[in-house]
Amino acid sequence: MGTYRRADVAALVDHTLLKPEATEADIVRLAEEAAQLGVYALCVSPSMVAVAARARSSAQKICAVVGFPSGKHLPAVKAEEARLAVAAGADEIDMVIDVGAAVSGDFAAVGADVAAVRAAVGEPVVLKVIVESAALLEFTGERVLSHTCVAAAEAGADFVKTSTGFHPAGGASVRAVEIMAAAVGPQVKVKASGGIRTSGDAVAMLDAGAARLGLSGTRAVLDGLAYDE
Repeated sequence: MGTYRRADVAALVDHTLLKPEATEADIVRLAEEAAQLGVYALCVSPSMVAVAARARSSAQKICAVVGFPSGKHLPAVKAEEARLAVAAGADEIDMVIDVGAAVSGDFAAVGADVAAVRAAVGEPVVLKVIVESAALLEFTGERVLSHTCVAAAEAGADFVKTSTGFHPAGGASVRAVEIMAAAVGPQVKVKASGGIRTSGDAVAMLDAGAARLGLSGTRAVLDGLAYDE
């Protein structure tokens, strides 16, 4: 197990609020907390990007989710949603694949979905692709999870991401992160998100190969880590 200092882990965190009932005031509070905690980014719904961009510290990036949470949106709709989010101030996009396409083995459709969003936002924008790893492992197994990640990477993903946190199959797991990291290699990174509630969970994901963490209970996770001396 690696040794991680609080500030080092904070610098890998997308501080997240995606609840449907979230208000603009909630996003402002999220931004204030993000500045206090020293996290990397705020992760919000597309309709909240402009609010987050106004409220953030200059140190924080803005991440918007696209096709969230089901992924059952047409690629053109996801692409336009991503384009609008970037126009409103998003630096990064976390898009959800059509999980059913992956379950059925249609990796070409998975790739086309990702490619549409990649083309809409351009290369400077960081693109993370949510594959719902728990669902793929439950319904199909490790091979499909691996092939899905490869398809996303080949279509222009900068990261593959475990979960929305909204699927009943569950969120991130150490095994999923290991499979995903092995599938995409060093050129594409892994974001672990969904159900990471303790510092032990976070460290386990980082040890497994995650390079970014999506957290809603960020303070509780960071409070379990040592401060820099």
